[in-house]
Amino acid sequence: MPEPISYTLRFPAPQSHYVEVEALVPTDGRPEIELMMAVWTPGSYMVREFSRNVESVRAMTAGETGEPLPLAKTTKNRWRVETHGASRVLLHYRVYSREMSVRTNFVDEGFAILNGAPTFLTLAGGTLRPHEVKVVLPPQWRTSVSPLPGADNTWRAPDFDTLVDSPIYAGNAPVYRFEVDGRPHFLVNEGEGTVWDGPRSAADVERIVREQAVFWGTVPYDRYVFFNLITEAGGGLEHKSSCVLMTSRWKSRTRDGYREWLELVSHEFFHAWNVKRLRPAELGPFDYENEVYTRSLWFAEGVTSYYDALLLHRTGLSSRDEYLKKLSKDVEALQTTPGRLVQPLEESSFDAWIKYYRRDENSVNTGISYYTKGAIVSFLLDARIRQATGGRRSLDDVLRLAWRRYSGERGFERDELRAAISEVAGTDLDAWLAQALETTGELDYGPALAWYGLRFAESEESDGEEKKEKKPEEPAGWLGVDTEVQSGRLVVTQVRRDTPAFEAGLNVGDEILGLGDYRVLPEGWNERLKAYRPGQKETVLVARREKLTRLPVVFGEKPRLRWKLEIDPAATPEQRAHLEDWLRGVESGVAAEAEAALEESHW
Repeated sequence: MPEPISYTLRFPAPQSHYVEVEALVPTDGRPEIELMMAVWTPGSYMVREFSRNVESVRAMTAGETGEPLPLAKTTKNRWRVETHGASRVLLHYRVYSREMSVRTNFVDEGFAILNGAPTFLTLAGGTLRPHEVKVVLPPQWRTSVSPLPGADNTWRAPDFDTLVDSPIYAGNAPVYRFEVDGRPHFLVNEGEGTVWDGPRSAADVERIVREQAVFWGTVPYDRYVFFNLITEAGGGLEHKSSCVLMTSRWKSRTRDGYREWLELVSHEFFHAWNVKRLRPAELGPFDYENEVYTRSLWFAEGVTSYYDALLLHRTGLSSRDEYLKKLSKDVEALQTTPGRLVQPLEESSFDAWIKYYRRDENSVNTGISYYTKGAIVSFLLDARIRQATGGRRSLDDVLRLAWRRYSGERGFERDELRAAISEVAGTDLDAWLAQALETTGELDYGPALAWYGLRFAESEESDGEEKKEKKPEEPAGWLGVDTEVQSGRLVVTQVRRDTPAFEAGLNVGDEILGLGDYRVLPEGWNERLKAYRPGQKETVLVARREKLTRLPVVFGEKPRLRWKLEIDPAATPEQRAHLEDWLRGVESGVAAEAEAALEESHW
């Protein structure tokens, strides 16, 4: 086995947001070595240029003398060191760490969360050797936590991939431990304080773990860590044996907020199987210096987004109405996004590197989220398989079959996954999948609703809107423009395609000053719109780059939100049974027996 790279992490002044890194790097007798830092991190598909936060890089010989060695930066993320015959090179550098996100580093006087990609330089082309990390804690911190094996604040990864995939926490957070199938699990609640209910959250996380272990029929790791950073931020990122979550402490004080957090836990934990082990073939081995393109994020993220809330419901942590409400919100989000008619689902995956993480005010008009549409396609596909097999098979079975076949080193190819889906369904679904994944055609909800005995009703509310009051006798005028009060000014923040505002030429950044010949104060905008009716013509006075402009508009009628899923009162007993089978899932013993029979018959 090659000699490991050994790192020592220190925080001499954590309030300054720096981690100081010392790396002992074997040279293997070479006259020079080249060091590399990743430019992106798996699970977050955008080049983020982590090396921008690295400073004061210097190299010297290891040992008491510590003679300086020539070092030169050769590209944005590479450094070359002349070894002068030394068997090891001692590298020193600092990393500025003050970005509160799940994919970057954050250090302050209270705690540190370090991700591998933005922290560790490694040998270019030498990622297969072991990597060891020792954390030297400041006096005010008492512990460090990592999913890696180790003790006494020292951790060991068998290779660089594992190091990148294993965040390290240091601080004083409460740590809750529980076991499932003999494997230890840890919930690290940084920022728990007196608001967040730690024991309750640990108990509910354990329930999620048990449900998903039953769903997959296996636990694929030796230990697992939930890094829950209660820092008034948001987001989640999966790792092979851990996940990083960010949330608000106030989420635990409302049922909806707490359920959203549990859905995040469910989502990131589901990735321990889907993505981290059952993955598109393109996503490994990793090229940490270049974009890695795949058309299968609809499966990696979309299927996971479908199951996060569904398995939470099966766990008993959400009601049927709450689950249907969540699914309705996803349908509504997709169906009210003009970009669904522009960007196919697989293209959304392929372009994640340049579009999904670089959204602007026009993104809603030109693209869709592979999370959202992927979840809806998964819902429809699940129903399609159930219908084709008379309720004997489901998308659950596709995942278990794919796990058995493709969760090894190679991953799955796009066509292999489609073939497995058709195999489970017992019928060729290639045409259906091509329509859903490769085109911008509208999705057909009819068969799924008919199978489950559901129907669409008008939504009472929409994301970002207050509940509707009693409907007026006549509908109010509608422009379809999003606004925000900025420094006392009413500013346009988004204009959706195919709306009166879009046709009139309103621009993002316009300051709205009046309607017709009358001034409109920012706080009076919504009330003023009620004075107009669909079909009426008027002019909007705006200030655009300090120039006053009048734009003629024709008011429209706000589209009714008809995407609320509810049980059809006319649903038959058979349809209601289908609904219960879907929402309840299959008991583990029954599932195992069914899977064994399917494997023997090869479907």
